[in-house]
Amino acid sequence: MNSTIKLFSLTALLSIVATTASAASSSQPFSIAIHGGAGTISQAELTDTQQQAYRAKLKQAVDAGYQVLEKGGDSLSAVTAAISILENSPLFNAGVGAVYTFDGQHEMDAAIMDGRTLNAGAVAGVKHIKNPITLARNVMEHSPHVMLAGSGAEEFALTQGFDLVPVTYFDDDHRYQQLLDAKAKLKGADERGGSQGAGLFDDPAQLDYKFGTVGAVALDKQGNLAAGTSTGGMTAKRFGRIGDSPVIGAGTYAENKVCAVSATGHGEYFIRYHVAGDICAKVKYQQKSIIQAADEVINQRLITAGGTGGVIAIDQRGNIATPFNTEGMYRATRKSGELAQVLIWSNK
Repeated sequence: MNSTIKLFSLTALLSIVATTASAASSSQPFSIAIHGGAGTISQAELTDTQQQAYRAKLKQAVDAGYQVLEKGGDSLSAVTAAISILENSPLFNAGVGAVYTFDGQHEMDAAIMDGRTLNAGAVAGVKHIKNPITLARNVMEHSPHVMLAGSGAEEFALTQGFDLVPVTYFDDDHRYQQLLDAKAKLKGADERGGSQGAGLFDDPAQLDYKFGTVGAVALDKQGNLAAGTSTGGMTAKRFGRIGDSPVIGAGTYAENKVCAVSATGHGEYFIRYHVAGDICAKVKYQQKSIIQAADEVINQRLITAGGTGGVIAIDQRGNIATPFNTEGMYRATRKSGELAQVLIWSNK
């Protein structure tokens, strides 16, 4: 009799624990934010048709990530799902929409970070990977390294069962025209005594071809944060230039109970000022809100130094910040139980 009672009590206790855990999971807020680049996005020059195309793709991507979270999926999978959609769209500077290097090639970078373990994976300068964010995740999960570059990264991709695509897969007429325009401006700068366009790349009014990077940050029902970023880099870049996107702490960072950040903009400045890590440090050590921390870094410290761009950031409670110091930033957010919000400029 006592054995039966004890067994019943144990079963009841396990049931209560399971129910409590389930309830806690369902009540945990979850959120996702994505970006498709920041820069000189003129309201006067962007047609209604173009606006609709950008907004539709951003909504598709943020909804895809949200659905992963809503079903109980992890933040890493939500980030990967959202970024893959943006990589597959020529509207953005990642994957199929990647800009051209000075030599007419495509060299792509990507990174992903798991806030639960602080594990991270990144690839730089890859030329034949359809979805660099997926390869970055494989580096994180199936190698002892954080960052792989160039042919070595692609050799690793083959060991992971990836199919390499021809470089022509990424070609785009609009991006090629951007290259021609950029090279003409760089040639003019060199003829006036510049050095490899020194100074020109720092002036967005003269050469606004360093934007369009895509990224995502997410908080799942288990309270885990993740961040990912993918980019084709800067139009007319040379000598194997790598920006901030694959650099952990610069363009990508995530840490549970603190924040997750993905950046877009002039990568050299984001590297020098350790932007993603700096935002999270302000949250962690100064107890600042994610909105205040992100704003201070982007609209005070970075812009004072001459750095242009923006970030998406999310904290452990699902609060989201999307500051930028440029004319616009393609972005979308969605919180648990809410509809997606898609914005290009400050308020629309």
